[in-house]
Amino acid sequence: MLGRSVTFDYSEMWVGYSLFFMRIVMGWTLFQGGITKLVTYIDGDPANNWTAAGFLQNAVPAGNPFTGFFASMAGMPIIDWLNMLGLTLTGLALLLGLFVRFSAFWGAVMMLFYWLAALQGGLLAGLPVAHGWVVDDHMVYAVLLFGLGAFGSGRILGLDSYIEDLSVVQNNKWLKLLLG
Repeated sequence: MLGRSVTFDYSEMWVGYSLFFMRIVMGWTLFQGGITKLVTYIDGDPANNWTAAGFLQNAVPAGNPFTGFFASMAGMPIIDWLNMLGLTLTGLALLLGLFVRFSAFWGAVMMLFYWLAALQGGLLAGLPVAHGWVVDDHMVYAVLLFGLGAFGSGRILGLDSYIEDLSVVQNNKWLKLLLG
């Protein structure tokens, strides 16, 4: 690591269980957040339709250097759909252990956008967020998603372990970049 040899003892069984449970918990968190938005959006009653517009216009802190950027996206249906489907499908993929690397990457990108929206000031202000500097729940989620993808946690009690055995994946090694 960083040009140095690093070794440590660990239990493969417990590492596997921890990666599996982290994947399930993160998957459920994203899936629940997305499916509740999706259900209220498509319930047929326009008064109940979920939209990101209210957040983008009113909840981004005043000192956020990206306030104008986020406000410009308010009312764009594509933003609502990207948010709802991104959360739902990323969560579902993690729950199933399906295309975990691909899903974890895009989930982490989504969390970084949420983190940018939570900033209460810029670099000179120390990148403050609601409960401190730099790190909030979105940053924790982004790092956790990165780790789940880096470890290929979809191979642990997930569908990726079966998909990787298919001949199409064996013949196209680049597909393994999406799986795991």
